[in-house]
Amino acid sequence: MILEKEIQFILALDALKSVNRRNFNLDDSRRENTAEHSWQIVVFAQVLLPYAKEKDQIDLLRVIRMLSIHDVVEIEAGDTFIFDESAMTGKYERELAAAKKTFGILDEPLSSEFLNLWIEFEAEETPDAIFACAVDRIMPFVLNVYGSAKSWTEADVKVNQVENIVGKAVKRASEEMGEAFDILLKKALDEGKLVE
Repeated sequence: MILEKEIQFILALDALKSVNRRNFNLDDSRRENTAEHSWQIVVFAQVLLPYAKEKDQIDLLRVIRMLSIHDVVEIEAGDTFIFDESAMTGKYERELAAAKKTFGILDEPLSSEFLNLWIEFEAEETPDAIFACAVDRIMPFVLNVYGSAKSWTEADVKVNQVENIVGKAVKRASEEMGEAFDILLKKALDEGKLVE
């Protein structure tokens, strides 16, 4: 059948709607799912691009492609909470195997294109990947600051963890995003959503 593999791939992605993340929706009614997160960061990247340090070197379409597929691995590997150090052990290997399996549904060259975009995102070395990673990290941060910070409080996340994992990625990508991060981090501390 024409488009059989493309249809099988998009049907496989439907499972992202059932992968619950540790983060909560803004209204704290439930945990967000990976499909919602992916959509939100794709939109946020478009909004934040003017603030990127290397915006003239960033290909927004590549960033959007990267962000739209980088969490596809969660279908097989599940969501790994970025502040759970024990769960981070072996994360890349688990997710690489998942990426190869899921992207492998597609024919070449798209299968390799997606896999290479995923690898580039994980490496965080190119301007596109640095910016995409910052957007991916700041979105859950913003939801925690403006929500009740349930995912932080239930996991006893400390301010230095947020600074090291989120703040460094954000500041590497944008001075303005870094300034906003510092202001919002202080807000979270003042409101008792994070502890020293």
